[in-house]
Amino acid sequence: MIWGKIISFTDNGAKIAEKIIDLFPNDKIEIYRRNIDNSLDNTSLKRMVQQSMVDCKMIIFVGATGIAVRSIAPYLQGKAYDPAILVIDEQGKFVISLLSGHLGNANEFTNIIADKLNAIPVITTATDIRNVFAVDTWAKNNKCTVIEPDKIKYISGALLKGENIGLKSEFSGVRPTYMVDFAKNGFTIALNAKENPFENTLHLIPKILHIGIGCRKNTSLDNISQAIQIALNKYNIDIRAICSVSSIDIKQYETGILSFCRENNLPFKTFTADELNSLDGEFTKSEFVKKTVNVDNVCERSAVLSAKNYDLICKKLSYNGVTVAIAKEKWEMKF
Repeated sequence: MIWGKIISFTDNGAKIAEKIIDLFPNDKIEIYRRNIDNSLDNTSLKRMVQQSMVDCKMIIFVGATGIAVRSIAPYLQGKAYDPAILVIDEQGKFVISLLSGHLGNANEFTNIIADKLNAIPVITTATDIRNVFAVDTWAKNNKCTVIEPDKIKYISGALLKGENIGLKSEFSGVRPTYMVDFAKNGFTIALNAKENPFENTLHLIPKILHIGIGCRKNTSLDNISQAIQIALNKYNIDIRAICSVSSIDIKQYETGILSFCRENNLPFKTFTADELNSLDGEFTKSEFVKKTVNVDNVCERSAVLSAKNYDLICKKLSYNGVTVAIAKEKWEMKF
């Protein structure tokens, strides 16, 4: 999968693209030298941009801002979905953060590239200009999913007017003085999005929970999904708080688990019996499981190991041949 694309239109623009590509050495970046590379003569810029808006995390146009705006306009989906869009003039004097400045990291990329080119970064998001707390940037940097991106404006608007904002959190940490218990506009930090303590409530869900799973061979996706949902419901957990699924290595090709992970865009980790047995602690033991896979408990041990030996918040739950456990990695609010 291509991580990002740089689109240039002139000889000088192509040279600028070459200068900045090494800023992303570990990522897959493609350069499209339009009007220079003959192989692109019959390709459609609109079609390429349309596909890139879905597949890429970043698109950089080296050329006129107008070209960039007209190219991306038909394919914009919203704050939570659009990739970072940057524009660099073909002389390399300015680097403009055009779209997805916070959630897509366009502002951060703009500063990095401007420093490389000795150019002027152009960032127009009000919170950055006035050095005001940006809740979407904070969420991204702290592994939180923003549930209602359209409500970010209430938080930013209040802060830009000098007002306090509300904060209600399940997690410990020292908050800034302008984050109070009661306000018109505020946000919650929790493992679900059920409470609405403010008139305009933005919900942030830390993506810090690890599911451990065990199952019979060839268990269906439906049974896997239902078992996991039962566990989530019992503990009032939103599935968007899950960051991984794990099991023993003999389950690495289990179709039902792989399908669940694919549907929910989650990584699937597996551990050897020795790795699972290396954990100290109290686990729900099963002699049958131990005889079968040489581990007394798969779901609890794999969840805890994936969460780096932290809290087991949901012990083994069984449903239709599936066992599920949930562990929480260490996390606290940091402002």
